[in-house]
Amino acid sequence: MNLFNVYPLYDITPVKAVDCTIFDDKGVEYLDLYSGHGVISIGHTQPDYVAKLKNQLDHLGFYSNAIQNPLQVELAQKLGKLSGLEDYELFLCSSGAEANENALKLASFHNGKSRVVAFHNSFHGRTSAAVAVTDNKKIVAPINAQQEVTFLPLNQIELVEAELAKGDVSSVIIEGIQGVGGLDQGTTEFFQALEKACKKHDVVLILDEVQSGYGRSGKFFSFQHHGINADIISVAKGMGNGFPVGAILISPKFEASFGLLGTTFGGSHLSCAAGIAVLDVIEKLDLQKNVNEVYAYFLEKIKEVDGIKQVKGKGLMLGLEFDFDVAALRKKLIIEKHIFTGSANNKNLLRILPPLTVKKTDIDTFVKALKESLEELKN
Repeated sequence: MNLFNVYPLYDITPVKAVDCTIFDDKGVEYLDLYSGHGVISIGHTQPDYVAKLKNQLDHLGFYSNAIQNPLQVELAQKLGKLSGLEDYELFLCSSGAEANENALKLASFHNGKSRVVAFHNSFHGRTSAAVAVTDNKKIVAPINAQQEVTFLPLNQIELVEAELAKGDVSSVIIEGIQGVGGLDQGTTEFFQALEKACKKHDVVLILDEVQSGYGRSGKFFSFQHHGINADIISVAKGMGNGFPVGAILISPKFEASFGLLGTTFGGSHLSCAAGIAVLDVIEKLDLQKNVNEVYAYFLEKIKEVDGIKQVKGKGLMLGLEFDFDVAALRKKLIIEKHIFTGSANNKNLLRILPPLTVKKTDIDTFVKALKESLEELKN
């Protein structure tokens, strides 16, 4: 049997990783400034994290949600404390797409409506409703396109208000900072007006923090930069540092009932151990402080590089926009300079998503390699 060929692959085979460094099967070291789509939050093979998972696996890896699991309670309490959302409730699942599916479903249950407002260049996952609210027709199959979705541009609140006033919108789903779409984001004025409009029209406001959450923006959730609250918050990626974990944080306005939501693998003992370890390390190492310090350093250091149109994003969720397609630049960085970066729907954008443990010296290494690569490509 062969693998279903849906991924274009670099000819690199990682076999080991420590913090921000990846080693391939030939012994070559790579600086990881992409974290596997922003998944590695506390560094590869972080010792406390590894020990927690090994210990849990020695005891119990999985059983169903039909029994008591104190690890779920511990995870919820720690997440509430670190995020400042202690009055929210937690539903655990296994991925960002599953989190967004449950967010959209819960919203529809809540107000009995079905249409969703999403935004241009959004990405919310590849499953049924999640892909329907993703602005990429290439990955939306006909069976997904049956969903009622209206796509609007960011930062045009009058267009959003006009749709909500029609009375059939169940939810608005929006990324705190767009990931795959290219690091665009709503302004504070837009987010605050959006929150008010949703409340006025009984529309559920869903903040997709799958990539931008867990301290990556410099605050625990990126929407907290704007002084607003969300009705439902979806999380995944950095939540498990590589272990498949996802969740939605649910505001007190929603009432739970047996069978309303469900999952087989979500909230397993092993996934909760991973989630708890991540939160413990974020707190122990004060990683949000590191995010903000490295972000400030990055903004200064990147001024040394000519040809960058703009730096997009916040914290350690960044994009460098050029006036040319960056595919060749990205390939040169990984193959010749041994640095992982990411791409976006915006072909002129280089994405930077390092582990939250990244050091200023790593930024120095990147900037040096970027300057060299741009000069070499020019010649």
